Amino acid sequence: MEFLGTSQTASYCGPKKACAFRALPPAGPAPETQECYQPYSLPGYLYLKSWRPSLFYKVSNAQTCVDERATCRSPLRPPTILPALRSALFCRYSPRDWDKSNDLQMRGAEASRLWASRLTGDSMRLMQDKDELTRQMQEGTCRNLGQRLSDIGFWKSELGYELERLLNETHSMETVKRRLECAAEELNCPLQVALECLYHREKRIGIDLVHDNVEKNLIQEVDLLKCCQEHMRKLAQRIDIQMRDNRDAQHALERDLEDKSSAQFIDEKCYNLRNTSDCITFFHGMEKVDGTVSVPETWAKFSNDNIRHSQNMRANSIRLREEAENLLETLSDQMWKQFTNTNLAFSARISEVTDVKNKLQTQLAKTFPETSVHYLEHPQDAPEGCVLGLPNV
Repeated sequence: MEFLGTSQTASYCGPKKACAFRALPPAGPAPETQECYQPYSLPGYLYLKSWRPSLFYKVSNAQTCVDERATCRSPLRPPTILPALRSALFCRYSPRDWDKSNDLQMRGAEASRLWASRLTGDSMRLMQDKDELTRQMQEGTCRNLGQRLSDIGFWKSELGYELERLLNETHSMETVKRRLECAAEELNCPLQVALECLYHREKRIGIDLVHDNVEKNLIQEVDLLKCCQEHMRKLAQRIDIQMRDNRDAQHALERDLEDKSSAQFIDEKCYNLRNTSDCITFFHGMEKVDGTVSVPETWAKFSNDNIRHSQNMRANSIRLREEAENLLETLSDQMWKQFTNTNLAFSARISEVTDVKNKLQTQLAKTFPETSVHYLEHPQDAPEGCVLGLPNV
């Protein structure tokens, strides 16, 4: 153990007095040392410059008694070391310094506590503001989702109503098309009859091959029947093209209606989600994804355009259906008139032929007696197969 900086008043460190009357030898020079000690500073107070304590022990100039014959120190007594190094005393503090250090620490702790309380208050206010903002945003989102569901329901009802009317109109068009096709096929029978009549009338002999009203009416009837068939088939083709357009409009309505149903299912699921709902998963970056292809205005315009297109197709179908009905009525009237005219011509022609035939038979009956007398007188002039006494009919 080394006694550094011990007091001069300590009894065990003082010099041994041999004689009171001896003169003290001159004090030798103090050993020179380098001051390499750095003063200690508390953490957080490094900005304070090095300072020396205001209170330290003063070195007393005590005189020692030195024996010329023998040394004054005992081998069992530690040597006295004077506090010649001032740096050894730099770690000494005064009560003022101690109080000042404690006051600084308390002030620093108080400042840290105040800053922590302010930060806690700011954090709580920020949390409350964000919670209120989140609640308001969720309420706004719920209102928007509710309005969106109402819009989707409205357009779904409009699309469904228009689709139902288009399907009914398409069914009516199919019925009209079948009627036209059946009517065109049924005209083959009267057409065949008219052609048969013309064919058989070509078997007339001699002057009977006359171009009479019957032949004219038959030719008109054949032309009318062929024209009716052509009109019906052309109108049936137009109806078939219109039915394809109706199916295109129907496909667009069905696809739009299916998309609306899918969107309604998704929005209803989102509308029913709550903060306490199960199976909620957080997807990073989903708010930055712009997967939409339209805005509400273009979205509503798309459905409105589909409905308008379907309405136009229905209007065209109604016009074609009315045209087909009018055509059937008109052609039916024309054919019945032509059938009537042909039948009247046949009746008139038959009457004329019958009258002429009767007249010819009358004239034959009048001329037969004259010819029979001649044949009786000259039998060799009688025609072969003629029976005398009877008219050759």
